[in-house]
Amino acid sequence: MSQRTYLMLKPDAVANRHIGEIIARFERVGLVIERLELAQVTPEQAAANYAEHEGKPFYEGLIAYITSGPVVKMVVSGPDAVAIARKLMGATNPKEAAPGTIRGDFGLVMDANVIHGSDSPESAAREIGIFFPT
Repeated sequence: MSQRTYLMLKPDAVANRHIGEIIARFERVGLVIERLELAQVTPEQAAANYAEHEGKPFYEGLIAYITSGPVVKMVVSGPDAVAIARKLMGATNPKEAAPGTIRGDFGLVMDANVIHGSDSPESAAREIGIFFPT
């Protein structure tokens, strides 16, 4: 059964020209790119997406970073898309991400870890609604 997930290539991935390589990794495993857009995240979208982190010490920096440059927003689908995408992304902290994962290959620091991906089908539905409103 097909599942949808939301992915965002963060400003560091875009600035460092890793877009094509990262997207190719999702396509190589058979996931389908349903929607894709290069865009600037608005402060409102950032606040909605990271609402669970509001009040934490890193929140303001996270909002400033994600709105600092263009990102690539994607809706990706396929069997177990959330779990497959998260495995391809690797650990949130690039220092802990295995070589061969997106964060392991392209990430350097936790604050700029290349990619965001939904952690559940419910989060995917919420995030798709934030970044691709109909």
